[in-house]
Amino acid sequence: MKHTLMVVDDSMVFRNRIVRLLTAEPTLNIQVVALARDGLEAVEFARQKQPTLLTMDLTMPRMEGADCLKQLREILPEARILVVSALSDRATALKAVACGAHGFLHKPFTDLDLVDAMRELVA
Repeated sequence: MKHTLMVVDDSMVFRNRIVRLLTAEPTLNIQVVALARDGLEAVEFARQKQPTLLTMDLTMPRMEGADCLKQLREILPEARILVVSALSDRATALKAVACGAHGFLHKPFTDLDLVDAMRELVA
């Protein structure tokens, strides 16, 4: 099954790294459909592109991560969301899951960490 991915992160470096790693892994069968720099772009692109998978940061301009997660869950109730954040405390991870995330990955992460987290998400 082909998965469509939107990457949401205010860092172009992290957006590009996530795209490079996940599209290079043939077993994931991922096609990138959108790259968003902030929560407002994420909500707009979610409506337009209807991705089945998302990776997203929590700390972004123009919309707080929890608010963005809640809106994305309303727009894309079937999509699987992996939060990728430098905020690593347990309370942040639990809040992300409570707001609709399916997984949490702490920055910085290794290439293998990201691929493994995405494998779990699509399993």
